[in-house]
Amino acid sequence: MHQQRKWAMHLIRFAAVSGFIGVLIGSIMSGNMNFALRPVHAHIVLVGWLSVFAWGIFYYSVPVRKLILVKIQSILGMIGAFGLCVGMWLHYLNPLHTNETMNMVFFIVGGTLLLIAFFLFIIVTFFVEKKEN
Repeated sequence: MHQQRKWAMHLIRFAAVSGFIGVLIGSIMSGNMNFALRPVHAHIVLVGWLSVFAWGIFYYSVPVRKLILVKIQSILGMIGAFGLCVGMWLHYLNPLHTNETMNMVFFIVGGTLLLIAFFLFIIVTFFVEKKEN
C-alpha cells in the first residue's frame, strides 16, 4: 500500500498544479475578456484537476492488488492530461508558430494516452483488494 500511496500523491500533486493553472487561465481570460483559451481551460480543469485528483484519491484509499497497473495508469494519465492540454493550446492558438501537423500529433497522442489511462482505470477497479469481514 505504501508504493500505491506514493503514486496517489504524484497524481494529487499533478492535479493541484493543473487546478492552479486552470484557475489562473480562467482568471486571465475573465480579466482580459478574451475567451480564446476556453477549451484549454476547461480541459485542464476537468481532466488535469478533477479526473487526476479522483484517481489519486481512489489510489490513496482503495488497495489495488496489481501495483503495476497503478503505476502504468498514473503515468499514462499524467502524460495524457498534459499532452492533451498542451496539444489543444498549440492546435487552437499556435502561440509558438510551430508546424500545424506537429501540433495536431501532440494533441492526438495526448488524447489517446489519456483515453488509454481512462480504460486502464476501469480495469484497475476490478483488481481491488476485497475487504475481509
